[in-house]
Amino acid sequence: MSWNNNQPFSIPQIRFIPEKMKPWIIILFMMVLQCTGGIYMAAVNEIAGSTQLLKEDVMMAGFSSLIGMALYFVLMFRLKNAVRPKTTLSITLCMLIFGNLICMHTESVLVLVTVCCLTGFFRLWAIFELNSTIQLWITPKRDMSVFFTYIFLTVNAAMQISGLGLAFFSTWASWHYMHWIMIVLMAAMWLVVLIIYRDIPIMPHLPLSGIDWIGMLMWGATAMSALFVLIYGEHYDWWYSEHIRFATVFGVATLLLNLLRASFIRNPYISLKTLIMPIVSMSIIAVILVNLLLAPSHIFEQALMSSVLGYDGLYAASLNYISLAGIAVGAVFTWICFAVRKWTYQRMLVIGFSLLTIYLAYFYFRIDYNIPKETLMLPIFVRSMAQVVISTVLLTSITRLPFPFHFTEGVCLHNLFSSALAANIGTAIVGRWLKVVMERNAMLLYERIDNITLSTSHTHIDKLYGMIQIQSLLESMKEIYGWLLFIAILCLLGLMLRYSRIRPMRVIEPTYQAINKFIRHDIRLRLSKRNLN
Repeated sequence: MSWNNNQPFSIPQIRFIPEKMKPWIIILFMMVLQCTGGIYMAAVNEIAGSTQLLKEDVMMAGFSSLIGMALYFVLMFRLKNAVRPKTTLSITLCMLIFGNLICMHTESVLVLVTVCCLTGFFRLWAIFELNSTIQLWITPKRDMSVFFTYIFLTVNAAMQISGLGLAFFSTWASWHYMHWIMIVLMAAMWLVVLIIYRDIPIMPHLPLSGIDWIGMLMWGATAMSALFVLIYGEHYDWWYSEHIRFATVFGVATLLLNLLRASFIRNPYISLKTLIMPIVSMSIIAVILVNLLLAPSHIFEQALMSSVLGYDGLYAASLNYISLAGIAVGAVFTWICFAVRKWTYQRMLVIGFSLLTIYLAYFYFRIDYNIPKETLMLPIFVRSMAQVVISTVLLTSITRLPFPFHFTEGVCLHNLFSSALAANIGTAIVGRWLKVVMERNAMLLYERIDNITLSTSHTHIDKLYGMIQIQSLLESMKEIYGWLLFIAILCLLGLMLRYSRIRPMRVIEPTYQAINKFIRHDIRLRLSKRNLN
């Protein structure tokens, strides 16, 4: 790819392919990689049912893959300077193929979680290599607001496509077929890479020296501990269990050690300066709030479709087409208004939170026993559109950090929460809230039933018990939707009252040549300090 914006765009590492077709082949490769992973959380129930694993075990493995992806961001420019594109794709595709084979056959939770974390790291390494190759084709000015719109469009679209594929295979065959298909596709990609890629360096080689590998492992341990508490908390009854207490103590200890190491070592994996920058903490808080408001989409919608409306997996998954349409519309809207017209961050967040408010209000007023499928299309469309708008805006705000090191560290922290932790924080809070409220509502309903009612009722006791459970579920969901709607309105009012004129005007990523020179100078400085000591 060309570093000079005055030259026509080209991809010199690819041969035999017409220049105009090269970017589309890269996008096809990238979409295949986006659909793969160590484990597929869309089939969590099927995987848990066909193995000796708990549902929480499968979720832990799936989200550990996202933690591995987030940890990669700190190293993304260093690895691009150290490894050639053909070598990168060969290594990552090989690791992903073996990762899929292991995850498909192992029933060891430790092996599954470890392999998923590694496959997440290698998957994002390959995706970044592909996306960075066509970055100048997507946005010749290196405008990150444009580039991130493309990123979230492809990421969310791939999630919906893989969900549809898993629903089909889980219904008509087995979830194993998804792994086999992805293995075949990646093997074909590997063969194509070996044929059409030249083994040439695109950037000057820089060694992987001065990287805090221990810090990387410790930050991963902190994130894994938090993930364990959030996923297994309800299963082990939270802090009444010694497992949750140990994970909490271990996570806090590793976090404190990370902060202590960052205060005295030269090149920590995540520096204290990055941690104290306001934009990092503000984006993390916003991500947690958004995922709290989106938690019903992971808990309530599934319970509503399966327990109340009686939809099967394939019928419910067909709504992914509506979600896919919402993602596409949200991406186009964000590109026109945020990337091209440069609307302010405040205006875009107000629009995003307004869409979330509509989504919550719709379910609060319309939730019922007999909701037809067509009425679910609007809230799912609006929710998907809001996710793309808010995610793009929040990630673009991280570009206000200095390139390259503080930016990569900020993206790492942001993605640790946006990809793995924040969703589980929202799910844990709303899931526990639903359990408490549902128990209370069930007790109130049971109090209205006495022996006379039971003796005169023609309804079987088991059927009556099921009706009470469904009624308490609907009442509990409506109550929590109401509270979440109240929180969304408060957030919306706060955003509307907070005036900000900041626009995405200075979100231009430096050229890779400039980043290479900066990293080279930093490595020389580190080596000179090491020699002096």
